[in-house]
Amino acid sequence: MSIALDRRDETSAVPRPRLGLVSEGKVAGLLLGALVLFLLVAVALPLWALLSKSFEDGAGRFVGLANYVRYFATPTLVQSLFNSLAVALVATAIVVPLAFGYAYALTRTCMRFKGLFYALVMLPVFAPSLLSAISFIYIFGNQGFLRAWLMGASVYGPIGIVMAQVFYCMPHAAMILVTALSLADGRLYEAAAALGTSRARVFRTVTLPGARYGLISAAFVVFTLVVTDFGIPKVIGGQFGVLATDAYKQVVGQQNFQMGAVVGMILLVPAVLAFAADRLVQKKQVSLLSARAVPYQPRPRAGRDLAATVFCAVVGGLIAAVLGVAVWASFIQYWPYNLSLTLGNYDFPEFDPSGWSPYLTSLQLAFAASVIGSALVFLGAYLIEKLKVAPALRGFAQFLAMLPMAVPGLVLGLGYVFFFNARWNPLGFLYGTLGILALNTVGHFYTVAHVTAVTALKQIDGEFEAVSASLKVPFWTTLRRVTLPICLPAILDVAVYLFVNALTTVSAVIFLYGPSTKLASIAIVHMDEAGSTAAAAAMATCVVATAIAVKAVHLLLDRLVLARLQRWRVR
Repeated sequence: MSIALDRRDETSAVPRPRLGLVSEGKVAGLLLGALVLFLLVAVALPLWALLSKSFEDGAGRFVGLANYVRYFATPTLVQSLFNSLAVALVATAIVVPLAFGYAYALTRTCMRFKGLFYALVMLPVFAPSLLSAISFIYIFGNQGFLRAWLMGASVYGPIGIVMAQVFYCMPHAAMILVTALSLADGRLYEAAAALGTSRARVFRTVTLPGARYGLISAAFVVFTLVVTDFGIPKVIGGQFGVLATDAYKQVVGQQNFQMGAVVGMILLVPAVLAFAADRLVQKKQVSLLSARAVPYQPRPRAGRDLAATVFCAVVGGLIAAVLGVAVWASFIQYWPYNLSLTLGNYDFPEFDPSGWSPYLTSLQLAFAASVIGSALVFLGAYLIEKLKVAPALRGFAQFLAMLPMAVPGLVLGLGYVFFFNARWNPLGFLYGTLGILALNTVGHFYTVAHVTAVTALKQIDGEFEAVSASLKVPFWTTLRRVTLPICLPAILDVAVYLFVNALTTVSAVIFLYGPSTKLASIAIVHMDEAGSTAAAAAMATCVVATAIAVKAVHLLLDRLVLARLQRWRVR
């Protein structure tokens, strides 16, 4: 039988083999159904429970928009909405230009030590968001060594929130803009140089238009991160209310679940609008590189390269310094009166009844989310991308896989509260266990992991599945012997991504832990609330050190092990 099939649908043109009484297509359909069920439980149904709760009263009766009317009739709650939007706009206006300049220096200059500077800007990825807030308290707080720089203003409020959010969001914007600026057609710059066009005009008419979609995406990402973050305003916000802390107060402080659901839905609106606008902008994006394009290679220019080095050294140095202050403070005896070094702040049983247990629980969660999540994500991406069965079910699964991208962690956590605590839900036994924390973590970060896996799978020609089908080889054999070895680097990327995020997440799990499943990020919040800021910094330092160590092991595996397994890629 010929295998020269129509490339538009190789795998569907050959009937899938039958195994006993069950066809391979039915097995694929069952697996797709299981994936859809997982995504419904992990994401869609909790969001539906949150939406439903916002239209009910305390007795569970439908009251329409009454809760929303009450929300907008409460001045303090409405003020928190405007506060959230204000700090998000200010932080975005600061982060995007800084990140653009940093990314421009990394991609469009010939400065040295680019790897070091990229590593510096990525440091906040490995820390809980509230670590930056703790650092700025030590720097500009009531006992901060640079408090005079604020000229009488208080860091506990919008100033502190904005500064901490700039630190936290910088790597996310930089990653997007480095990618955007890495794609450029060198012929445009050669033509501009031949015509004698000034550098300023080239930057304005060639560089900026080429990176505009990256700039817009970075702005939306930063805006969404700031609006939905809980850790930073909780630690350094003081009496300055924002949407995320309002949701926490309504649910945990006042047990007002209906109003908490309303705040959660309102918190969802900016994130959904930003996501929708970003998708719309990306649809209008055109290819920057054609088949005849010449990759742009920057030429050395002493003045520009020196300025880029100084700029990156200042920005990257400040990022490292903010992280370094928290690490340093974790070893200080009694700030600021006794600056002698001590390990006493790492004696966590002295500051929290749980002691080291939250850190160990975080490691268990990170390992479970990494192993189970990466396997689930990759298998799901394979079913959606490579197996041409049940088109409607695959389309629905793809929609559910992309849904978490638009859902803030705090909103998803609130949805879990209402969904898993419902009397009719047989899964209620999961509440407060490590299982629900792992489910929430995988669901929350599913989209980025899924896109990573799909991108890797798209690089593999569909002829592998076509040949397997024609030879009556089941798809799981092809998956095990061909697809998995090829995609191993992407699978490892997904595993490390889930591991690090499980260690550092705060917002999504703040409502879900139980007495025996408190996480390190939650313990940091509690120790800070109790006034044990140095111990909170110590726990955050442990999280950062663990995340960086895991990433270092990942890089080592990439170089020593996976490089050997991927030698077939080299001609």
